Amino acid sequence: METIVITGSTRGIGLGIAKELLRRQRRIVINGRLDSAVQAQKAALLREFPGAQIAAFAGDVTQYDQVQQLWDFAVRSFGKVDVWINNAGVMNGHLHTWELPAGELQKVVEVNLLGPLFGCKVAIAGMMRQPGGGHVYNFEGFGSNGRQFHPYMSPYGSTKTAVRYLTKALARETKGSAVKVGAISPGIVVTDLLRDPYVGKPTEWAKAKKIFNILGDHVETVTPYIAEQVLKRRKSGESIEWLTFGKVLRRFLGALVSKRDLFVTASAAH
Repeated sequence: METIVITGSTRGIGLGIAKELLRRQRRIVINGRLDSAVQAQKAALLREFPGAQIAAFAGDVTQYDQVQQLWDFAVRSFGKVDVWINNAGVMNGHLHTWELPAGELQKVVEVNLLGPLFGCKVAIAGMMRQPGGGHVYNFEGFGSNGRQFHPYMSPYGSTKTAVRYLTKALARETKGSAVKVGAISPGIVVTDLLRDPYVGKPTEWAKAKKIFNILGDHVETVTPYIAEQVLKRRKSGESIEWLTFGKVLRRFLGALVSKRDLFVTASAAH
């Protein structure tokens, strides 16, 4: 039975992937910064999946020692790590870069870029030592392709551009080994990461919702596909991509004849 570690998996898409992998009888290690949140989510998952093999470790992905401890904990819990998913990420507030607090800029870079760097270092080194190697996935996002621009997403998009380079570079560096490195590109997913920057900004939210309702999806829609693809253990350097170019075209054509509203239950908050 495979063991999968998912950073930042106490909520959002990370938690959604964990649930889908549990439905497929895999062993899961969930992670978050706060021990209270991690343990509460583990208890909730065990209620939903009685008898499942779930381990939980609180650790900050921006702290190398804690990332190494996450790996060591997973190995102690289940013997080895077959898949490591660098999912943890944060979004900057919707302000121009020069208007953001310096501390917020630092946090975005540390979580979104330093976190995957530390995760890749720890996981690849560990997988190189264990029989059978393993697979490391980095989460992409807005800006990964280097061609997407938004006036308020420069810090976030810059980190995701860097993450794509990191993934491709490490796929080459590990070529010929038993370790594979790939990417997960989930598209636009309705989570707190998507909604929070617009809280208190009804005009901006109204505009953003239009494109989100065309191209976006709920966690429960996207994660079954991602989980299935993760378990297929694709070739190194490949990306698990949900929102393909063809799907984008179909969504825009479909929007001409029918309207989607992904935010019916969340509308009151904005």
